[in-house]
Amino acid sequence: LAVVCVALLLDNMLYMVIVPIIPDYIAAMRGGGGTAGPSAPAGGNGSGGGNRSLLPARYPTASGSNEDVQIGMLFASKAMLQLLVNPLSGTLIDRVGYEAPLLAGLAVLFLSTATFAFAENYATLFAARSLQGLGSAFADTAGIALIADRYAEEPARSRALGTALACISFGSLAAPPFGGVLYEFAGRRVPFLVLACVCLLDGLLLLVLAPPGGTGARANMPVGTPIHRLMIDPYIAVVAGALATCNIPLAFLEPTIANWMKDSMGASEWEVGLTWLPAFFPHVLGVYVTVQLAAAYPHLQWFYGALGMAIIGASSCLVPACRNFAQVIIPLCGICFGIALVDTALLPTLAFLVDVRHVSVYGSVYAIADISYCVAYALGPIVAGQIVHTMGFVQLNLGMGLANVLYAPVLLFLKNVCQMKPSHSERNILLEEGPKGLYDTIKMEERKG
Repeated sequence: LAVVCVALLLDNMLYMVIVPIIPDYIAAMRGGGGTAGPSAPAGGNGSGGGNRSLLPARYPTASGSNEDVQIGMLFASKAMLQLLVNPLSGTLIDRVGYEAPLLAGLAVLFLSTATFAFAENYATLFAARSLQGLGSAFADTAGIALIADRYAEEPARSRALGTALACISFGSLAAPPFGGVLYEFAGRRVPFLVLACVCLLDGLLLLVLAPPGGTGARANMPVGTPIHRLMIDPYIAVVAGALATCNIPLAFLEPTIANWMKDSMGASEWEVGLTWLPAFFPHVLGVYVTVQLAAAYPHLQWFYGALGMAIIGASSCLVPACRNFAQVIIPLCGICFGIALVDTALLPTLAFLVDVRHVSVYGSVYAIADISYCVAYALGPIVAGQIVHTMGFVQLNLGMGLANVLYAPVLLFLKNVCQMKPSHSERNILLEEGPKGLYDTIKMEERKG
């Protein structure tokens, strides 16, 4: 659990640590053509002079429209490649086990982080960002699937997955100030080198605790259900749709809310930079509350997810009505609290659905979950700005809120699933308290034939 949580923390820190750094990176790479020359590590564009705020906007506006496109494509490239690779990574994880893909993902993340540290042009930055998507497709999916496999019973599974979600949230929200401070006082390479060292240590720890070539890692795994069959399972499709829908407000607000705050309320740099930081606490609270409720009332997981989507929808609609920094914090905290409810309730539900309706191998089903997240985060940096430009910020938030409110009743479809018994799974029926390992695999293949 510790190894997986560190891997998820690192991936999300690398995802967001470039936020305060990329605008100056690109400005410096322009050479003498812009306001920030190659020797100006953190110069401001126009106002402010001196040093850039240590907590700048998540997706700062560049000085030229071409740079806006470059930054948007850079942020979206990770999710795009991850979206393409996830079906392959899920299938591979089901075939070879969880540890080897997790180690491979950590190795690729290490390479991506080192590439960021020494990048000298936009093409290298784009390659490093895309490489991170490749590593995430293996590390994130294998890590979550490994947790579901090792914690096979509730409520332990919900607690373990909740811990992983808390690490994801902390990594995303702590990375911009972490990157900004180190970039300001230690140089642009130091944040990436620190993350690369932690990634290397996490990989070594995985080798010590669960070496990929260890005996029995694959022998005890039955033949998993193909990912295309899982995708057409209506229950899994409902969960995947909920995960994508609930993350759209976060993915679309991140690249647009900074400019809206500056235009509508005259927010300062530090206010824009701190916009999302308070939301970490309600997110962790939402994880804790859902884990406790799931332990007491496990048959209501669908309701916790539906409640979370209703909270997200209401909060999204309230964002445009805010008139100052203190007010805008409240709906953003509501969005993150609702996302915590949905994720913490539905991620264990995916594993439960695989247990009761398919074969208890989790690589492909969590690849589907990762695809759901990537759909939102691949579209966000590219589509959100265009929607705001053509329709307006208010319409963007109302649309996202309405989508979540309308999707919440769909989770009623999961009501009966939560009452199924894990003992009804195909694997348990076939084994009937029989031996594990090779026998398990043979019986699965016989049944498939």
